[in-house]
Amino acid sequence: MQHAPLSVQVTRGGIVESEHNIKAVIVSSTGKIVESWGDVDALVYPRSAIKAMQALAFIEMGGAERFGFSSDEISICCASHNGEPEHVATVQSMLDKLASSETDFECGCHWPMCAEAGYVLAGEGKEPNQLHNNCSGKHAGMLGLANLLGVSSEGYIGIDHPVQQKIADTMADMCEYDYNTAPWSPDGCSAPTWAMPLTNLALAFAKFASPDSLSKERQKACKTLYDAVVENPFMVAGTARYCTDMMSILQKRVFLKVGAEGVYIAAIPELKLAIALKCADGAVRAAESVMTALLDHVGITTFVADNIMQKYRSVTLKNWEKRKTGAIVCEL
Repeated sequence: MQHAPLSVQVTRGGIVESEHNIKAVIVSSTGKIVESWGDVDALVYPRSAIKAMQALAFIEMGGAERFGFSSDEISICCASHNGEPEHVATVQSMLDKLASSETDFECGCHWPMCAEAGYVLAGEGKEPNQLHNNCSGKHAGMLGLANLLGVSSEGYIGIDHPVQQKIADTMADMCEYDYNTAPWSPDGCSAPTWAMPLTNLALAFAKFASPDSLSKERQKACKTLYDAVVENPFMVAGTARYCTDMMSILQKRVFLKVGAEGVYIAAIPELKLAIALKCADGAVRAAESVMTALLDHVGITTFVADNIMQKYRSVTLKNWEKRKTGAIVCEL
């Protein structure tokens, strides 16, 4: 069933102050489009929403076992983390197991996404390094993949490097999309990101959620990754982050992952389907509002008390004096 794009309205003083348009699709693990809103065949960059697919080759080749990665270390391979102390320590542990160092990363530095963690760092007279980059866990997995492939990790972010070629081949299989002709660009962390239709992005995560049709090795890898992320949701994002909050609330039933510029995915094993969406203007607040509405729509939130879900269904906006000014609402 196909519908017009979804709308998220931001109100103030009883009127609509701004509005966001979102396209979204629900796809089953067999490839059936269950329902869609807007042009879901148009190309989008999935950005960080696809990190679990980027980690899949490393896990499938036995990387977690070879390097002794713990469940939380596997989880952070799929993360856009806050750069909180727990995240930094976990990535450092991965580097130690890889016999690598922070200088081997090619993701660049930025201040922690969690403001409080940044304040602490600055208060200690320190500056961030590449461990604080929200993609550092993904890059640790890429260093590990280079080791498994028996190649130098130098230049591992290059589109022609064996690491990125292996990742692209794995993602192409899962997404059932030809990356050879797809537009691509360096992502924020400098690793390549390929454009694809939302339908193919959702298909990959539907298969990830219900991998029965895949090879035994890939089934095992998907389950390993899925179990790691839902058991360690803090590592995927962190404090006051929608991904972490919703996975904690939904008790291992859903894997959620944000991507830059208003992209979101959800993989739902018990329903054997996935959701992928993209906000036209890149607003994460709208993407989160729609994802909540779609999780309600497919019925995966029915066991959660209304008082817990309500703050995600209708986000109350407040000013600096904590006075209510409006709300963010999506209605299907």
